[in-house]
Amino acid sequence: MDRAAENAEKSNSVATMLKTLDAECRNCAPLTPLECINSCNVWKMKNELRQLRKMMNNPNFMKNLFNALKNSARLHILKAIVKRRYSMDELQDELKRAGYSHSQGTIHQEYLHPLLAVGLAAETQEQYYATAFGGKLNELIGDFSEFTSILPAHSECYEETLLKVLLSKPKTLKEIEAIVSPKAASRILKRLKTAELIENPETRAYVFFFKSKRDPTKETLAPTEKKIYSNIPEEGASAKKLAEKTDISLRRTYKCLRRLKGKKLIFVRRTPKVYVLTEKGKKLASLLCELQSLVEETWAYSEQIAITDNS
Repeated sequence: MDRAAENAEKSNSVATMLKTLDAECRNCAPLTPLECINSCNVWKMKNELRQLRKMMNNPNFMKNLFNALKNSARLHILKAIVKRRYSMDELQDELKRAGYSHSQGTIHQEYLHPLLAVGLAAETQEQYYATAFGGKLNELIGDFSEFTSILPAHSECYEETLLKVLLSKPKTLKEIEAIVSPKAASRILKRLKTAELIENPETRAYVFFFKSKRDPTKETLAPTEKKIYSNIPEEGASAKKLAEKTDISLRRTYKCLRRLKGKKLIFVRRTPKVYVLTEKGKKLASLLCELQSLVEETWAYSEQIAITDNS
């Protein structure tokens, strides 16, 4: 399914869901508006999405979301408030049992506020709970506890950006520098390699030999030169591959290649080394892409609600 078809299907599913919610609202007959606000889950869901849409309008929303998640205490709180509502006193006790001893002021400022700021948590009547968005995100993360320690906190999230890009295909250094700041590229790559999220399959660039357009009949070739020349494919080949294919030693292969290059029958092209994801990197990159998709889906829901509110 192509991207346009996916978006159309998503739009249809969102529209269907909203029609269902609207139908529930029309068939509901609360005694007072206050009863609707306090008791109606449909109203609460719509209001959550309206509030979340305002947060998602922030161009730094994804960066803030990723940074909010890169903290073990915050994820512990999120997992707790997904199950039930907690007062501040209860949260402080819950964190103490998990080995975090902090004042209530620190808990609110350092742990709760970042969750509230990206719509993962909400507060009512001095109790904290996970939003529907927070609950779904908690399901995605699951038990991937490494998420909190692999990537740097309070960052510009260049690492996350690069991991998502590398999930589609390997990239050269030049391609990577076009995605993230060239000044920061080497530092980011070093950090990802240290975390065992990326690797270089080969430490050196590949050297490939290609046939030139020069007519080989105009040159006198020795039998070994002819054999090597005739076995160079259109897409080029390394000396090692040619040696294996022709059953000629690698030393003799290089000697013949040098002579063929001197006769201008072949030319050399270097293929730059590429960076690829490790299995651990693929797992994290897939999670990041799923989080991105969740945000896009939630935005689509909120957009439809905004259209309904204005109609």
